Amino acid sequence: MKDTLAILGGSPVRENAFPSRKTMGEEEKEAVIDVMDSDCISAFLGSPGEGAWGGPKVLEFEKNWAEFFGYKHAISVNSWTAGLTISVGAVGLTPGDEIICPPYTMSASSTSAFFYGVVPVFADIDPKTFCLDPESVEKSITSKTKAIMIVHLFGGSANIDALYDIADRHNLRVIEDAAQAPGTTWKGKYVGGLKDIGGFSLNYHKHIHCGEGGVLVTNDDDLALRAKLIRNHGENFIDALELEDLTNIVGGNYRLTELQAAIGIEQLKRLNGILNSRRELVSHLEKQLESIPGISSAYVHEESEHAYYVYPLLFDKEVIGIERSQFIEAVNAELPPPTTPEDIALSGGYVKPLYLNKIYQEKIAIGCKGFPFNYHSDTSQNYAKGLCPTAEKMYEEELLLSSIIREPLTTQDIDDFINAIKKVINNAKFLK
Repeated sequence: MKDTLAILGGSPVRENAFPSRKTMGEEEKEAVIDVMDSDCISAFLGSPGEGAWGGPKVLEFEKNWAEFFGYKHAISVNSWTAGLTISVGAVGLTPGDEIICPPYTMSASSTSAFFYGVVPVFADIDPKTFCLDPESVEKSITSKTKAIMIVHLFGGSANIDALYDIADRHNLRVIEDAAQAPGTTWKGKYVGGLKDIGGFSLNYHKHIHCGEGGVLVTNDDDLALRAKLIRNHGENFIDALELEDLTNIVGGNYRLTELQAAIGIEQLKRLNGILNSRRELVSHLEKQLESIPGISSAYVHEESEHAYYVYPLLFDKEVIGIERSQFIEAVNAELPPPTTPEDIALSGGYVKPLYLNKIYQEKIAIGCKGFPFNYHSDTSQNYAKGLCPTAEKMYEEELLLSSIIREPLTTQDIDDFINAIKKVINNAKFLK
């Protein structure tokens, strides 16, 4: 029974659960207690003067983040979804404009555009990086295109040089969604906002977190000011700051609390250790994958360093001889049942290409009459199946994802994962 697949009644490769990820330590607890004792849980005021930009912990956290990542400005927000929305507003996009987005990402990377009446246009992804394909981006540009949303997916970098070149030639703004890529580099610099603006997520399942939150980064003084104003009721600052360009200054409450900032200060200190741990596990994993036919390991551009939010692999059905869904089910049966989403050994497809979701198919986003899709009567954005064939192929057939490259796992845990894959491949004929 040892060689019989677990899904067919045999003994699994491993029965003991993978060790759980523990994200909070004594340092975070002490930081929270200090804030509680200060009785200053949040210090923002929605008006000019003291408190306009946040309390002492928020300011300290932003300073530390900017210094760590090498940016002039870091602006904390209460979620990265808010950060994306703020970015669209800060760069000055207005109703009827178009922004080019990848379809293979979390929904907020494109829906953030709706709140300013901006229409997402989807370009296909590169089959190696899973990020925007520059050639597809170039073909997607119209007279209404005003920006590109670059998403650094799974912890890997998009081809920044090629995409920035396109933006420069067409006078387009660039927003970078590095939610999954804190610590990812391109030519030795941390991605996130190298051209205009962008940033990171502090959601609970990211590398580091404070439950919910995010951080915008930019080297542009004007964009930083606009981002801060949109974050905190910017309409109240117009007279005091003598602002002339009022585009998108109306703001909301997208502010981080002192409690979250205190946690973030301690979490940032952990990032390098987390990155080093994941890169060591991936190095061990990739050496094992070299001898396995039908499974291709992650591609990393020579100009980049990967952060490994999750580990992407490519599945070749013709070589392995069974459907991807069968393969995933059989491998997971050889390993302990997950207790959290971060314990899932293998999954497939990631997300359905965004344009196939109902809001795009029916073109109903803000209100019920088709805004912003119908803002220009001559706008007829195509969201038909087949629009981005590479993204669709990854979703339907080829992409595998593993979370088994996170701390505090060890190389022995990786070996169990590899042994499960080998066992399934060696016995695939019994699953046909």
